[in-house]
Formats: sequence, structure tokens, C-alpha cells
Amino acid sequence: MRKLSFFVIGAFLSFAFVGYSKDTITASANETTVYVGGMSAGFTLKTDGAQIIGLCEVITENGASSPALQAGLKTGDRIIKINGISVHSISELNEIVNKSQGKPQTFEIERGDETLSFSIQPLKDKISNRYKIGVLVRDNVSGIGTITYIDKESGRFGSLGHSVVSENKRELQIANGAVYHCNIVGICKGSRGKAGELRGMFLSDECFGTADKLCDCGIFGTISKHWNTDNMTLVSASSAEVHIGDAYIYSTVNGVTTKRYEIEIVKVDKRNKENKNYVIKITDKELIEQTGGIVQGMSGSPILQNGKLVGAITHVFLNDPTRGYGIDVQTMLKE
Repeated sequence: MRKLSFFVIGAFLSFAFVGYSKDTITASANETTVYVGGMSAGFTLKTDGAQIIGLCEVITENGASSPALQAGLKTGDRIIKINGISVHSISELNEIVNKSQGKPQTFEIERGDETLSFSIQPLKDKISNRYKIGVLVRDNVSGIGTITYIDKESGRFGSLGHSVVSENKRELQIANGAVYHCNIVGICKGSRGKAGELRGMFLSDECFGTADKLCDCGIFGTISKHWNTDNMTLVSASSAEVHIGDAYIYSTVNGVTTKRYEIEIVKVDKRNKENKNYVIKITDKELIEQTGGIVQGMSGSPILQNGKLVGAITHVFLNDPTRGYGIDVQTMLKE
């Protein structure tokens, strides 16, 4: 089994949205009315602090040295404070370190569930004439996924259906994020033992939503008030009546066109604590021909049965890419 994770994507282009057929379903009193997603989205998630992704040497007039390495910092550490001053970005880190003038600084580091303190003396780089400690850092991550739904009343969206993890397999924490239109420009087909992936590009430099929450159920946020829902399918979100049998998903695997694909729900387990509430099988011949089944980037693709949104695709089985897991939509709606 493989979680459908992010991958880094590229440039910004102009955008033209292509919608899909519109159906309207009346929701009962205990159901939520939502617009069905299925469109690919590019996410740029800003982490709170500066995460170390590598250690390097500072080239000084007296030779090369790495203050961070010597102090005991490690890849994966997150710099959150220097001398009690909060660090929210790379630019803030660089500014504080450069102003040190080579005097020892107290770094507060988050490592896993621990908060550690280190004294580090920055060195002056002879090329830039700026003080450095010898770290390679980042303050954001980017990738693509699929929007599952947009709440009709609030404009809140849910996507992915699973957490986003860093290289060290730890769940990322975000301060905020932006959501962009995305164009799928290529597919690496999935095969037995190897997960495939969608390859996409951000479209336009203007985001159409903001992301403010990342948890084990996915990425959540708010769609811009200017977002046009005229061509979106409006349904009720309810998993109360879901059963083994035929269903379908909405997903985007080529360009910006969202399409409906046939699937089968082969197992229902509402009480699963890992949010693996459904086992699904892709039966749509066109989708199998294009992608081999479920691939990275399709996470969040909404699952519908009997005209109602019941969940979202989250994982693919490595031994059979036509099969995967889905999360119950009611779990996502609680976030």
C-alpha cells in the first residue's frame, strides 16, 4: 500500500478552466450540500519556521567549517527561535544570523516531539561577506493533489484525504498555504510494485484559495469568493447509505478537464481508525489505459455513489494499482 503523496512541480502559466456536467441533488436535514471537486490543484504550504534539509560548510578566510554540524544540528530539524525571537521564514533566519556579527546565538530547535537548545557561533562567508551557520533550509513545500469538495455555504474545501509527510516521514505542520489552478501535463503509469504519478504545472500566479489546516484527513482551507461554481456538480455529502457495489469518481488526469470514471466499492469499514474506510477498485477502462489505475496526484478524488458524495481516494495498493483505499467524507467534513 502506498500513500498518495506530494511531488514538487514547476512553472506558472496562464489558465483556462474546463468544467463538467452539472447535477443538483437535494440534501436532507442531516446532510451537507457541497460542490463536488475532482479538479487538480497546486498547493504551496508555508511551514512555520525554517526546516533544515542539509548541512554544509561556510567558506571563511581561515578555511571551511560548519558551525551547525559542530553544534549538533541535524537534517529534519526545524529552527523556530534564535535568542528568543521567533523564526517564521528563511529571510528572517538569514537576517538574524547576519546581524549576529559572529557572536554566539542561542538556537531553539524542534526535533520530532522535542524542543532543543543549541549555542552556535556564525562565521563570515568570504564571498558574500555575510554571517552563516552552514545550513540549507526551506520554509515551504509544493505539490499537487485533488480538491474533494467545496462547502456550498461556507466556501470551505477539503482535499487529499491524508496527511502530507516530509522526507523523514514525519507529518508536516503548516502556518498557511496557497492553492493554485493546475494543469496535468503528463502521466507516469502505475504498475505492480510501483506507484505511478501525475505530472503537473501551476497555472497563473494568482491563487484561488488559501490553505489553513493540514491534518491526517488532508489539506483544508477556503476558496476565493471569486471562484465560479456555475459548472460544478452540487450534491449532498452523506456516507450513511454507502454499500459494496458500483460507484464513480471525479478526477483530472489530463490538462484541466475533470471527468467521471467508474469504480467499484469492494469493502466498507466505517470504524477503521486509519481512515481506510473503503477499498475501491478502478473498473473504468479509459482510466486504466491512461494511468494504470490510481496514481499519485489523484489523492482527494471524490467518490460518489447513488448521486451522493461518500468519500475520497487516499491510497493505492502497490501490488495492484487498480485498487486503493478511500476515506469517509464525514470524517473530512468534521475538520
